[in-house]
Amino acid sequence: MFTETKKSMQWGEETLTLETGKVARQADGSVIATLGETAVMANVTFAKAPKPGQDFFPLTVHYQEKYYAAGKVPGGFFKREGRPTEKETLTSRLIDRPIRPLFVPGFKHEVLVICTVLSHDLVNDPDMVAMIAASAALTISGVPFMGPIAACRVGFSDGEYVLNPEVSDMDQLRLNPEQRLDLVVAGTKDAVMMVESEAYELSEDEMLGAVVFAHEQIQPVIDLIIDLAEDCAKEPFDYQPPNYSDLFAAVKAAGEEEMRAAYAILDKQERTNAVSAVRAKITGALTEEQLADANLGSALKKLESSILRGDVVKNGKRIDGRNTTTVRSIASEVGLLPRTHGSALFTRGETQGLVITTLGTGEDEQIIDALHGNYRSNFMLHYNFPPYSVGEVGRFGPPGRREIGHGKLAWRALQAVLPAPTDFPYTIRLVSEITESNGSSSMATVCGSSLSMMDAGVPLKAPVAGVAMGLVLEDDGSYAVLTDILGDEDHLGDMDFKVAGTEAGITSLQMDIKVAGITPDIMKQALAQAKEGRLHILGEMSKALTSGRTEFSAHAPRIETMNIPTDKIREVIGSGGKVIREIVEMSGAKVDINDDGVIKIASPNAEAIQRAYDMIYSIVAEPEEGKVYKGKVVKIVDFGAFVNFFGKRDGLVHVSQIENRRLNHPSDVLKEGQEVWVKLLGFDDRGKVRLSMKVVDQETGEEAKNTEETE
Repeated sequence: MFTETKKSMQWGEETLTLETGKVARQADGSVIATLGETAVMANVTFAKAPKPGQDFFPLTVHYQEKYYAAGKVPGGFFKREGRPTEKETLTSRLIDRPIRPLFVPGFKHEVLVICTVLSHDLVNDPDMVAMIAASAALTISGVPFMGPIAACRVGFSDGEYVLNPEVSDMDQLRLNPEQRLDLVVAGTKDAVMMVESEAYELSEDEMLGAVVFAHEQIQPVIDLIIDLAEDCAKEPFDYQPPNYSDLFAAVKAAGEEEMRAAYAILDKQERTNAVSAVRAKITGALTEEQLADANLGSALKKLESSILRGDVVKNGKRIDGRNTTTVRSIASEVGLLPRTHGSALFTRGETQGLVITTLGTGEDEQIIDALHGNYRSNFMLHYNFPPYSVGEVGRFGPPGRREIGHGKLAWRALQAVLPAPTDFPYTIRLVSEITESNGSSSMATVCGSSLSMMDAGVPLKAPVAGVAMGLVLEDDGSYAVLTDILGDEDHLGDMDFKVAGTEAGITSLQMDIKVAGITPDIMKQALAQAKEGRLHILGEMSKALTSGRTEFSAHAPRIETMNIPTDKIREVIGSGGKVIREIVEMSGAKVDINDDGVIKIASPNAEAIQRAYDMIYSIVAEPEEGKVYKGKVVKIVDFGAFVNFFGKRDGLVHVSQIENRRLNHPSDVLKEGQEVWVKLLGFDDRGKVRLSMKVVDQETGEEAKNTEETE
């Protein structure tokens, strides 16, 4: 018999409700979380035994948005949800990152978390609701999870922190200057576990204050989850962490000194090969029973971790010889590729990113079909991490979750410095090819992207640099914060803390913790140390380029904008698009027309742009009385000649206005197809145009003197 349980509380301006026991009752844990009218169902299942020989924790998190949640039918041919969108992938990672470290160490049973958006009120973002639902479902499932966690979003406007701002406030943050922050924080009762943010040059104190504010605001939610669990949580799964102390002692005795010597090698590839050789020596010295132990991988990792961590905390010495605050050597180069619009190669130690900028037009914008509606983005950043970047043979194909997540982090870091679309009407696409990696390729992408855009002539408000910080936190409370971490320090350390920004402030902060959270004091030190490292990197980047180039690549499109009255749009497009197609074909330029009357004309050829501009202008502009125009005689009649003088506008030159003498017939001096200069005298009572030739010098196009303008 299933018992329905429901708990509610007021959270900010909305009611948060957690329900269980009504649906998905065969899952180990199922919770529907509702905030306002946004509802997300989280279902947790886990295997009751690990797979034989399993040496890692197989946790999988899926977040899925159903279009019915917002009363929409999916687009496309199949009219059903397909492969995960970028938002779904990023939210899956957002949920995974804070819960993964909270499972009991050594637990290797398969765990599956599926979060499904059931209802979306277009006000409350379902990603935060999904994180809360997942935490609650794990807490009541009986799985050995040391939570719960809770999460919230924080905005920053007019010097005040805002809890869970509405979707409309956060959507396209760059276009809303009043909002300076989009911050997501997840944490336990005692500590922060995860931070993800997009910011507009906030100071370190402002950013830290936002994190502390968020941690305070999630406390009632944690209490609500605990209250729910006290009423309906399942019995804890009978799991005892493995005791492999004897195995670890054998591993340590077989190769501790050799492993210590291997980690003293400065070159990454030599160090990696040496570590592999020591691992092989250790396993060769073990018994068959020890080799069959599923905890062998954990014992080897523990040995490596103890060597790396001990030297850092006790002696301040890192495996590549640096102290805790030194950034590796940096080399920057721009303009490498001859046909691209902008390019940069950024190298920091053994991490290297080749970033290419492509400038496009309005038709190149990305159209995003989201639950809360379709919108367009004129800035894209795509990150690629091929196997050769770490000297490996591996999977090569479409981007995975890691590539999408790293690319989005760099995208967020650069948003704050992009020019407004009205000032720079280009679509910008960046592609970061990671050609070498040994720590923080996402931050190398930020630096390389900043230089690449400046090389392409994008007028950034300021250059952006990023740096990755690490942490080694010992059981006795001693710790060391590391600047510009290596791959091994990331793998064997306790924190991955990435900070990007300009000289003026932070534009993005991402933090992941592998232990049960860190204190505000540790975070404050990490932010201060990151600022020092960021300013150093910006100084090194400036040796390659200090600001955006003033000239575009010869292969980049030039874009001119013009505004026309909205009631003229129909005339420019023409029936079935006939007119605009003719403009494009005859001018050789691309033409984009917005509903608000803004027209973008693009081409690498300035003459093509001018031709298109003139053709459009002739359609939408009105001739001005008193101005002189060059026209062509299109028809001759007894009383004068009709001249096409302004686009498709024709006007009459009366026979008395052709020359300063009496003519028997206009054909005495004019013929069809002849080019003439005319002055617009005005309009008659019926709105018809009156033109004059005799008041204009037909050789120079200048107005003649001492002429009679009346008929």
